[in-house]
Amino acid sequence: MEIFNDNFCAWTNDLESRINFNKINSNFDCDWLIIGAGYTGLSCARKLAQLYPDKKIILVDAQLAGEGASSRNSGYLVDTTLNDGFSSNKELENYKKKTNIYALGIKAVQDFINIHQVNCDWNESGKYFASSQIQDKKILDNFSNTLSKLNFDHCLLGNQELSNRLGTDFYKVGLYTKGGILLHPGKLARAMINALPPNVFLYENSCLLNWDKNKDIFYCNFKNGRIKTKKIIFATNGFLKSLGIKSNFNFPITLTASMTRRLTDKEFKSIREPKEWGVLPVRPMGATIRMTKDKRILIRNTAEIKKNFKMSRNDLKTKATFHLRGIKKRFPQLPDNIISDTWSGIVSRSRNGSQIFEKIEENIYVAGCYNGSGIGVGTLFGEQIAIKASKENSKEIEIIEKRDLPTLLPPNPFLYLGVNARLIYERFKARYDY
Repeated sequence: MEIFNDNFCAWTNDLESRINFNKINSNFDCDWLIIGAGYTGLSCARKLAQLYPDKKIILVDAQLAGEGASSRNSGYLVDTTLNDGFSSNKELENYKKKTNIYALGIKAVQDFINIHQVNCDWNESGKYFASSQIQDKKILDNFSNTLSKLNFDHCLLGNQELSNRLGTDFYKVGLYTKGGILLHPGKLARAMINALPPNVFLYENSCLLNWDKNKDIFYCNFKNGRIKTKKIIFATNGFLKSLGIKSNFNFPITLTASMTRRLTDKEFKSIREPKEWGVLPVRPMGATIRMTKDKRILIRNTAEIKKNFKMSRNDLKTKATFHLRGIKKRFPQLPDNIISDTWSGIVSRSRNGSQIFEKIEENIYVAGCYNGSGIGVGTLFGEQIAIKASKENSKEIEIIEKRDLPTLLPPNPFLYLGVNARLIYERFKARYDY
């Protein structure tokens, strides 16, 4: 079993290596500084450049642009997320607000790939929520009722239908939604880098150490230089808390995924040659799994709090063994040496599942905390925070700002203990669907 260094993942390994990139190695002035070059930062920079073609915009990332969570996710552009059903009209209305944001996120990504003629393996195949436990049908029935009230195209599926579509007999109950998109997240992120306008200056492998303010000017310090700017936008998502941004309203979770090598023709035939598909768990800690366009299987079934965001090689080997077990549950006919890549990524979560999108003080703005649904929402929020920071408005901003705001988190150690306890509890409930 070959395990790659955690600096890379299967999606970025598909791409040509970027050799030429700039670091902060001197002092610079700019009109706008964006911290974080994932979907949000890249979209924000592109929009600001359109709004201010004569202004200098600097985009900085502590790692390589687009190679954090933007390339380390499962490639789901979601229209809906699972819930256990609602007991009140208010809860239903709040869920509708959330799906409205998801819809705008899908449109934002679709507009980008259409304008720039991007090939990111876009597949309007929809998505499945599925479980191996027949008793989880109650959860799916409640979810179906919610989707029906909101006019989402979907259908409930039994074991045989799921088996025919997915090539595995593992799942007993499921729900299919038509509006979800599967794509290659690395190709999308790389296309966003390539689409940056000439007045955007990208600096990578440049970690922000600290910043201060003197009158109306911000001084942002890096290891080998300083940036002086008038306006800052934070777009670091899972790393917001480590920068002290809205730290009482978001916390990072480390997820780990594996992907197989490309299946041989014989192996693919043995699982009945299914079309590309994506399955999300009914229980939060169950496995997210998908069959890719090029006949690979991705699985993600671990989540934890790690103070050190990077996984060691031994950590990755342990997770790969766990992931292989999940694949073999579903496809026992596949060989034991099938996993080629294992990697981790950071997501930002809030207590109530709401995103962060706001002005935090004069000329400082932040967008992030996507709760695992960052492809579309991150792209959308990047564009719209640029508009908001420009003191303008849009119909998208009006919809975004109708959402529930993130709720206050308890302080440590209560937060750490509470999240760990919840993860243990959810892992136990989802133990059959790893």
